[in-house]
Amino acid sequence: MAKTLTPEAQRLKELIDFDKRIYFLVLVFLFLLIRYLTNTLILEAIPDYNNLEARGDFMIFHIFNALNYLWTPFALLWKFTVISFLFWLGAFLIGYKVPYKELWQFALIAEMVFIFPELIRLLVYIAPRTGVTYIEINEYRALSLLALLGPKNITPQFHYALASINIFEIIYGIVWLYGFHMISRRPFGECTLVVFVSYYIPLAIWLGWYVMVYRN
Repeated sequence: MAKTLTPEAQRLKELIDFDKRIYFLVLVFLFLLIRYLTNTLILEAIPDYNNLEARGDFMIFHIFNALNYLWTPFALLWKFTVISFLFWLGAFLIGYKVPYKELWQFALIAEMVFIFPELIRLLVYIAPRTGVTYIEINEYRALSLLALLGPKNITPQFHYALASINIFEIIYGIVWLYGFHMISRRPFGECTLVVFVSYYIPLAIWLGWYVMVYRN
């Protein structure tokens, strides 16, 4: 067991030594801004959008999006709570005792990884080609198995699961590997096991359950 911070852990600790409250506000703002712009693209991809908007046909869509924007900060807080608990529990089951507060704070930091797929989707469709549909924009997941195989070639039942298997989930796990190494001060080999048990196994269980209970 490493009792002192390794050079990698020390650099990471110095890198994330800032006010987490301001960081959370910036994170929420980025998610909201990107999602608002993406939703605007989705609407504009609908044929005869201007006339439909003038008639008020998109009122339900706007209400749903407004509620989604309001829910975003609470959804993020809930996600941080669940993810940090999974890491705390996974570490405990393996025999490690780590401070939950530090895990929660790092879950906040690690979430920045998932800004990038949202941003990539926005950039891909910022000037949508003729004939693109709002469903295509909404379902696009960059660097995922779904994008590789093509949504049209896959049964809808597997869309969510395949979209969730992407390069950003791997990057997220690597970020957590370094984060758990910093927090627990344990070797990378042991931290790799914790990340696998605490994150990837629950993720696989969740995706498997979703596929099994999927209904059109």
